[in-house]
Amino acid sequence: MSSTRYSILALALASLFSASSAISFYIWRKNLIEWDSKLKELKKSLNSALEKCASERQGRIRAQQALRKAVVAQPQAKSENLDIPSYPMAPIGIVQSCFSTRNGTRRQPLLVPLARASLVFDSTRMPPASLEGLEEYSHCWIIYVFHLNTDLEKLWKHPSKSKFKAKVRVPRLKGGRMGVFATRSPHRLCPIGLTVAKVEAVQGNMVLLSGVDLVDGTPVLDIKPYLPYCDSIEGAVVPNWVMLDSMLSVASVGFSDDFSSSLLDCWKSVEKKSLYSSPDELKSLVKQALSWDIRSVSQRNRPHNNLLKIGSGDASDNASDLDDSQDGEASGELIYYLILDGMDFSYKIDGNGDVMVKEVHLSSAISFGNNKKRCNFLMWKDKIK
Repeated sequence: MSSTRYSILALALASLFSASSAISFYIWRKNLIEWDSKLKELKKSLNSALEKCASERQGRIRAQQALRKAVVAQPQAKSENLDIPSYPMAPIGIVQSCFSTRNGTRRQPLLVPLARASLVFDSTRMPPASLEGLEEYSHCWIIYVFHLNTDLEKLWKHPSKSKFKAKVRVPRLKGGRMGVFATRSPHRLCPIGLTVAKVEAVQGNMVLLSGVDLVDGTPVLDIKPYLPYCDSIEGAVVPNWVMLDSMLSVASVGFSDDFSSSLLDCWKSVEKKSLYSSPDELKSLVKQALSWDIRSVSQRNRPHNNLLKIGSGDASDNASDLDDSQDGEASGELIYYLILDGMDFSYKIDGNGDVMVKEVHLSSAISFGNNKKRCNFLMWKDKIK
């Protein structure tokens, strides 16, 4: 009798525990479904925010481009009848560069030997015979316009109204200011730049250059051959702050395991528009370009634990004071972007100066791929030395 009671009690307890387990499992599963639903909503909200930021950034870029075109198209209307002599100057050619945007374009020439550009001259203004003999020189000077400055319209105003800045921020001085004529800042009274590049080949009305620091679309006013006997000055002196190159160099440049596959996917779309022979050569270009810290002063001073997703800083002389950045969560890392040859390379850099290139996508911010008249490697492969 006692044994029977114990058996009934054991069965009752087992049923009770089974029911309790079933209820606990039901509650756990219900909570899991709710958490999964909330997670999906958060991801959807994050993607929507990122798309909105990207759209706003592209809209701002288009607005800036429209403003620049309007400024160039109506120079006389902007001059406020200043009694200043004018001269017959207009661009004679346009640069087709591997640097797709000003952000990430080198500050100085020859620092990235693989940085290529085709200089295409306007044959209606300059006969191809004008280039005869240039191929015998190893390098040439290039005089060009800082066409991407966002303050060009101010230069048409009277000096008292132009708000021209006599001092500019210098990257090597960590944001310290220096007189504009003691720097190579693009923000000048006359927005004209001077650079030197290696002459790789000459063909028709085009010149293939390397080691450039010119952004794609740069208008060129003139070119001159480089003459070592008079252009290279032995014993030339510069301020100490100019020699502080080490503060802009990085410790190392590496690539993620997924980089090569993403580069191959993009290469299929850009191969016929690229100035490079292979994905491996493009990878070498990326490594050279990121061997120097191309971020702006403000970006270098940001903590590395911010949850931001931002574009590369204004590293070129042909840059504006605006920060083309977009905010978003990126696993607690600062993710930067460098657009080269129509492709968007994402990378991160830690506090020790080690760069890791994560992946690459086709850039949606530029119309590189739609330019049917763009020069490519196949046009130059028989002439490249």
